[in-house]
Amino acid sequence: MSTDIRLMTAADLLRMPRGKFRYELVKGELHAMSPAGSAHGAVTQRLSTLLDQYVAGNGLGLVFGAETGFLVDRNPDTVRAPDIAFVRRDRISADGPPDGYWQGAPDLAVEVASPGDTPREIEQKVSEWFDAGCHLVWVIRPRLKTLAIHRAGDEPEILAGDATLDGAPVLAGFCCQLADVFSVIRGP
Repeated sequence: MSTDIRLMTAADLLRMPRGKFRYELVKGELHAMSPAGSAHGAVTQRLSTLLDQYVAGNGLGLVFGAETGFLVDRNPDTVRAPDIAFVRRDRISADGPPDGYWQGAPDLAVEVASPGDTPREIEQKVSEWFDAGCHLVWVIRPRLKTLAIHRAGDEPEILAGDATLDGAPVLAGFCCQLADVFSVIRGP
């Protein structure tokens, strides 16, 4: 006896009622994501603020928060939601962003690792972002106070300590001290 599995679509996901979980859709399968921990949330908010001030102040585009879905693949559908995303102004309609999911990848996707995320899961997300057309992916590990800069085809560049984070080539001119991003959490 065979069992048919019905895959969800991006439209199905958009119509789902809000509950205690966020969801992503991966090749038509629903993936629940529990709420982020406080260090994760504090670091995400800090970097979001720094990016948004720079982007808005220079009219470069839009910074999106963690609840924003990006439809990165079809048939079966994949909708991912990075912790922070940036989309260039020239990719945004004069009417503004769509009501539904953004079609395609952001120019910059930022993933903040949660304690339960495995290296393989993170590598998979990075790979999916690049496959969908993303130009730059940052992976933040709050516990380690590191940020990995991923550029397509290159080995990741790992920043720590008093390093300076630079947004090139996607956000030319943006820079901040990594220590400033992690200043919202304590520890070594």
